[in-house]
Amino acid sequence: MLERHEIEAFLTLAEELHFRRTSERLGLAQGRVSQTIKRLERRIGAPLFERTSRHVALTAIGARLRDDLLPGYRQIQRAVARATEAGRGFGGTLRVGYSGPMAAEVILKAAERFRTRYPGSDVQIQEVQLCDPFGPIRSGQVDLQVTERPLAEPDLTAGPLLLSEPRALMVPDRHPLARRTSVRLEDLAEAPLLTIDGAIPRYWLDHHYPRHTPAGRAVPRGRTATYWLELLTLVAAGAGVSPACATVERYNGRPGITWVPFEDAPPVDFGFLWPATAETARIRAFVDLCPTLDPPAGVSAPWVGGSSGAGTGGPS
Repeated sequence: MLERHEIEAFLTLAEELHFRRTSERLGLAQGRVSQTIKRLERRIGAPLFERTSRHVALTAIGARLRDDLLPGYRQIQRAVARATEAGRGFGGTLRVGYSGPMAAEVILKAAERFRTRYPGSDVQIQEVQLCDPFGPIRSGQVDLQVTERPLAEPDLTAGPLLLSEPRALMVPDRHPLARRTSVRLEDLAEAPLLTIDGAIPRYWLDHHYPRHTPAGRAVPRGRTATYWLELLTLVAAGAGVSPACATVERYNGRPGITWVPFEDAPPVDFGFLWPATAETARIRAFVDLCPTLDPPAGVSAPWVGGSSGAGTGGPS
């Protein structure tokens, strides 16, 4: 049976056809490589290489041995690489949740690159509803999540920001605010504010759906919705107004709604989060991949100069 170092020396020399380059690749002395090949040839009982002072070439027997050994050797290398990746936390399936179609675009691109970079791994993504922003991560449905900030949950780790979005106000077409080229936070006192209801922390709701304007005027509360698409239906029906990420109009624009940009509101920030006790190398590797990707058109990313400050305003 051949030893591993004999196989590596033979296959490397069969590729390089040069003893010095082979010794450099293997980190061995050139004489050690020569001795290994000679010992292997004695065991085989025939020359594997033709050698001259200027030339190294495989013999017919050497070429056949290379062709027989190479597929199995590469299969062993792949198996060891997969096992190493799994041991480091890269193998298997990473489940990533997201809220907002802009985040989904980045996550899909990152998933494709992650699968290529770490063979044997997979990434599954799923939407996280605004009515239960932290339920899936706590129940184990997802391992990693991208959600609108703020985050003040002791059992969850706030990772880096992914996207930073300008805000707009969704207004019924027939409302006076729809004729404006922009709105201010003070204008929230001019119409019922439609909000999301569910298992949502009060600080998160107050951040995205403020109860008072900056001047202290009360913001009238309108109806609540469980899901994002319900908000669109209510706005289009004239039930009130609701803040949102401005670029979401590209994905969810519909008749009956005018999207009016805010002129004085900070952006909505989307950031990674994961369980505080369940951080893995696989999670960190995926998070670190995202800054290498281009953000969706019209969307600002913190790593390319976008704002990283938290804002008071509507989610996606």
